[in-house]
Amino acid sequence: MAGSDIGNVDGVPLVREAFQRTVRLVTSARLRASVMASLADDEDELALLAEIEGATSGRLIAEERGTNALTSAELVHGVPHAKFINASFAYAKPREPNRFNPAERGAWYAALAVETCIAEVGHHLTKALADTGDFNAIVEYGEMLASMSGVFADLRQASEHPCLDPNSAKGYPAGNAMAAAARGGGHNGIIYPSVRDSGGTCIAALWPNVVQSVVQGDLYRLRWSGGADFSTEVALKTLCTQS
Repeated sequence: MAGSDIGNVDGVPLVREAFQRTVRLVTSARLRASVMASLADDEDELALLAEIEGATSGRLIAEERGTNALTSAELVHGVPHAKFINASFAYAKPREPNRFNPAERGAWYAALAVETCIAEVGHHLTKALADTGDFNAIVEYGEMLASMSGVFADLRQASEHPCLDPNSAKGYPAGNAMAAAARGGGHNGIIYPSVRDSGGTCIAALWPNVVQSVVQGDLYRLRWSGGADFSTEVALKTLCTQS
């Protein structure tokens, strides 16, 4: 559905847009059953371990009483895959912002194509491997498919905007300033051209309830074999439909 210009936020046009299918990648470890299950002999022990886990889980704490930057009322409950939505907002990087979220509050980053997601997560993981000095790794990511609609700040025609600078030291502060203004205006998120995949389109949802009708999709395996380049393969094909 094509958007229509309805104003702007800090000079960036606002559009009302609906996306039937967006893609987010999460590491496959988050898709598996809790590791606590293998540590318990019965349901009572499992419940006790779950209580211990809950005392230190950022997501569960946020769901129960919120955080300094995120209220529990903002989080979603009783919807499919709520824990994945809530975790994306509760587990921000301590002391390290991303492009459109501060260190203490996350966002749901997605794209219109899985190839764009792979380019984005692959870039960041390659950088992490470079920091360790070891380019040997195999990581699996699962698709989380979702719909979104509402009012978004639209950067698709503003590829030179400071918040899209590939240098995170420049792009992230500008992106956080614009995201803060968008949140302050009650807008749903930001649509922007992918910084890591030329021609790709990304969306940063700034509120949990923007993410709708989440279903799991395919599983992808990214492989580094001694160098910065990585290969990608489908590890598991999942047939799913999205309402």
